[in-house]
Amino acid sequence: MVAVTEHRVTGLSRNTRQRNAVIALLQETCEFRSAQQLHADLRGRGAKVGLTTVYRTLQTLTELGELDAIRLPSGEQIFRRCSRYHHHHLVCRICTHTIEIAGPNAVESWTERVAAEHGFTEVEHTLEIFGICQRCLAERAG
Repeated sequence: MVAVTEHRVTGLSRNTRQRNAVIALLQETCEFRSAQQLHADLRGRGAKVGLTTVYRTLQTLTELGELDAIRLPSGEQIFRRCSRYHHHHLVCRICTHTIEIAGPNAVESWTERVAAEHGFTEVEHTLEIFGICQRCLAERAG
């Protein structure tokens, strides 16, 4: 998340202590976290950051391309630092454990072909595959 500092002036309307606390926490973790989880972690550290500030910071950083955002089947959105290469996600529906996977060439080729067939250019896409990880499956089995 090196580029966050480059976008501070232009991308973030106000670079406040609260926003810096959110950014610092995101830089410490590799796992996807919800806004509520990040807010609880910040409060646990004694930071006085409102949930609205957390949401706005996450939204801005996502728009700047600094964060990956995934919408879970439940509708909740989770966030984490963005890798610098194109990738997709395999996400556990229970614990949200996430693995980055390189997109198979078949997916990339299909995306380009479908876009071209319909006259689209400058195409982007995201792909999230949801399932249950082995740890959650074992816990569920008893």
